[in-house]
Amino acid sequence: MRLDETGESEIIRRLLPHLATEGLLILPGRDDATAWTEEAGITVASCDASVEGVHFDLSWQSPEDAGRRALALALGDLAAKGARPTYGLITLAAPARWEIETVEGLYAGVAGLAREVGLRLAGGDTTAIDGPAVLSITVLGRADVRPLARSEARPGWSVAVTGSLGGAAVALRERVSFPLVPRLAEGMRLNGAGACCGDISDGLIRELEKFLQASGAGSRIEIERVPRAPGATALDALASGEEAELVCVAPARVLELAGLTVIGIMTEGTEVVVLDREGNPMEIKIRGHEHFA
Repeated sequence: MRLDETGESEIIRRLLPHLATEGLLILPGRDDATAWTEEAGITVASCDASVEGVHFDLSWQSPEDAGRRALALALGDLAAKGARPTYGLITLAAPARWEIETVEGLYAGVAGLAREVGLRLAGGDTTAIDGPAVLSITVLGRADVRPLARSEARPGWSVAVTGSLGGAAVALRERVSFPLVPRLAEGMRLNGAGACCGDISDGLIRELEKFLQASGAGSRIEIERVPRAPGATALDALASGEEAELVCVAPARVLELAGLTVIGIMTEGTEVVVLDREGNPMEIKIRGHEHFA
């Protein structure tokens, strides 16, 4: 069976038997990040790949913007688990026809954001590829409290987001840069309060579907309560992805005290349902970014 007939979730399921589980606080398949305990505290780790033509386009983006954006998206998983960035590794697979200045620009963009958030770039690898280029970033961080994995979400918990959604889709249509600011401080605060968070890099609906796949809990979202960025449509806010914002689930009181915008509730159902202003389920065909689709 081809990968585009299998889907990302099934690919991951088949790979799980090959991955380690001993000593991990977050097991493979239960979240986009993993975590383990060391003498100095809890380490959180994740990696993220940015593919030319999918996640960045150098025909209208500068290499610096593309590099900064790649690291911001990689840091989203640390933010979701409430971790302070510590170290990072970069792997670049680039066509030999590229100019060296393009590579320097990508790394300058990554390094600029790394300095801002306290991440130390410790090395990595470079290799040639026919194309398109791939920039893969591994990030490590430290958490003060044990982060909750998506698999620990429960029916009855409220769903909230940290800010307006859809701005990335608007910027893409207009071919302008959309600066991402990883929600690291908010992630630490929310995890400390007991919330379970995920980054919205693949879209809000897709992220909630990941919660469903990991925990078995569905969700019901009220479209009128989802905050939108200026110029964004409802579909942009629900499915565009490439966002730095977080979606968090927790008992209602936790989210209300945290000052978040509550947009729905986790359910015992087996799907993610979006309700219109009259409370009727909406049919949404585009539900976020699906790898291998």
